[in-house]
Amino acid sequence: MGDVPSPTAIYKTRVPNRYRRRVTEARVTVRHRLDAERPLPGLLVIGAQRAGTSSLYKYLEGHPLLLASLRKETEYFSGHYRRGEAWYRAHFASRARHALLARRHGRPAIAFEATPYYLFHPLAPERAAALTPGAKLVVLLRDPVERAWSHYQHEARRGQEPLSFADALAAEPERLAVEEQRLADDPLSKGVRLNRYSYAAKGRYAEQLERWLAHFPRSQLLVLRTEDLFATPRQVLGEIQRFLDVPEWYPAEFENHSYPTAVPERSPVPDEVRERLVAEYAPHNRRLYELVGRDFGWDEGAPNTV
Repeated sequence: MGDVPSPTAIYKTRVPNRYRRRVTEARVTVRHRLDAERPLPGLLVIGAQRAGTSSLYKYLEGHPLLLASLRKETEYFSGHYRRGEAWYRAHFASRARHALLARRHGRPAIAFEATPYYLFHPLAPERAAALTPGAKLVVLLRDPVERAWSHYQHEARRGQEPLSFADALAAEPERLAVEEQRLADDPLSKGVRLNRYSYAAKGRYAEQLERWLAHFPRSQLLVLRTEDLFATPRQVLGEIQRFLDVPEWYPAEFENHSYPTAVPERSPVPDEVRERLVAEYAPHNRRLYELVGRDFGWDEGAPNTV
């Protein structure tokens, strides 16, 4: 099932990464002024961070009926809500593009984006439900111990985390309390540090999914395991496409786009920290398994290499 590449797809292959943010902002500004009524997304990939959403976004954007946002993470329902609906719509394909694909394929196309902070952000579910109540939600969940370690390493590589992993986990409750109060005082604040330092908190998945299910019906939520995406990507992508009710399409190869190739080989989670986190996550994992009706098998504490 082939199609002509979209302007967004061409842009992403031809504009170097170092210029892409500035070019994207310029394109959003122009689109905002010329066409403020672009269709809203029918699919939101809402998380989790460090769980494979970059790879999933790349796989989905190749589908001829799935129209990717200008940038993977618009962050509208989290950090950029103050910019307004027209700014958000400017990230998506035009009405003309939707109409063209509908004529060509005999069914509507679906715009989508992937912002993994949405799962954790306390205000994102209500905001998304108010603007896109019919959107389908896909969430990738990774072993929470491995997710926390990957998150920590990511921030340390970026120079944003001076503490050791153990010390960062110890400091997390106080760090987050300050940021949660800041967000309560100013709901339109970006919550950058809430996103940055939530290593352990982001792995308590059940409470985050319950926030979303308070605003969206269960039938609009598909919960997937990150380990399955990388072990059996074709099977997982097929499940997503059936959930979206679009014809099945698969890339020629399933490359891992979730971390840059220049990153050195990652070290394993320190044993003493792993043991403590496995114990701490056990009740939260059981709550998740009951919520989604599936045991993800994370309680043995065995490392993985996703």
